[in-house]
Amino acid sequence: MLANALGYRVDVERGPGWLLVRIRDVEDSAEATLLADQLWEIAARHFTYRMVVDLDQLPVLDSQLVGQLLQLQARLAERNGMLRLCGVSPFNRRVLQACGADKVFIPYRTREEAILGCYRPNRPR
Repeated sequence: MLANALGYRVDVERGPGWLLVRIRDVEDSAEATLLADQLWEIAARHFTYRMVVDLDQLPVLDSQLVGQLLQLQARLAERNGMLRLCGVSPFNRRVLQACGADKVFIPYRTREEAILGCYRPNRPR
């Protein structure tokens, strides 16, 4: 389902107990400051306060978006929910570190790992 998130193109899917959100790209950075509010409204509409945000389609994660994700995490936590990130590129991991958000978010490789809350590094077979 394509969701209405001003400033962003996002896809939202409902999984068992989770909302899965894929941020595709930024359309208008002036309106992008409302992302936390818009994703919060989507969560409230679905009565689901656990969310995985997939960033694999987002080439550059900027500090404004990191701030929105931190704000959303705080709101979800007030409802005993959580926000997990997946599909974070190596460059965007460095952005998270530079913003200090790596202390809040563990970037998972896949949606499945994010839902399960486990990270399985590549291991030789």
